[in-house]
Amino acid sequence: MEPHHGGMNSATWFVTAGAERWVAKAVAPASRRSFVAGLTVAGHVEAAGVPAGAPVATRHGGPVADLDGIPLALLHRVDGEELSGSTPDDQRLIGRILGRVHEALRQVPIDDADRFHWVDVQAAHLAVRPWTRPSVAGAVAAYEALDPAALSWGLLHTDPAPEAFRLDHLTGVCGLIDWSTATSGPLLYDLASAVMYVGGPQRAECLIEAYLASGTVSRAEVEHGLLTMLRFRWAVQADYFARRLTTGDLTGIASNEGNEKGLEAARQRLGVLS
Repeated sequence: MEPHHGGMNSATWFVTAGAERWVAKAVAPASRRSFVAGLTVAGHVEAAGVPAGAPVATRHGGPVADLDGIPLALLHRVDGEELSGSTPDDQRLIGRILGRVHEALRQVPIDDADRFHWVDVQAAHLAVRPWTRPSVAGAVAAYEALDPAALSWGLLHTDPAPEAFRLDHLTGVCGLIDWSTATSGPLLYDLASAVMYVGGPQRAECLIEAYLASGTVSRAEVEHGLLTMLRFRWAVQADYFARRLTTGDLTGIASNEGNEKGLEAARQRLGVLS
């Protein structure tokens, strides 16, 4: 076993036995339900032909074992190079795989799926800075004005950052890992997340066009709602880092500087998009 710990919400290890390789992943006990649901989604993604880090069944047949009360899963390791999102080829691949996954999951029922969204504008942690609550509340109001029920919905990845896409250059197969939850919501949220990570709509034309080619979401819907959803996505960032600062959560980082940088980036982008 080799420690990895590359994520901000979990602990991970690389596991090797002979020629076989896996990833062991542990989460906080409070996250067990969503963790199990996310692993179930990963199984459906792999069944559709996209490597996703689906879990190996435990001796009892479930996806998760409890080790001293800590939920632990053994995941199939998805080999390949992390995408950067900085090149047109990377962006096209991200858009294509995201569209393929969304299409594959459209009709998949998950009993324990959460319903979008989770941002509480009255939450105490949003008082961490004077600007945080008003900015987040404004983004939530703008999202609700989109008429969310009229958008295309399905199971979401919720955080399709470039590093979650893994390209095996030998086979040409690209996977999508880090299925940490099962959330039913507007597919535009995942697209907005991917666009956010590569620098915004002006830098994401290749990604957006590749996603549109899947036909999962119409061009009209993207043109109508992407900027509003991008604003909401930055509000989620603000909410996330505000909570981490308030609780002193340093999972995945060395100091609070990382949380401060995340919150400041959200402030700047929300100022532009408001």
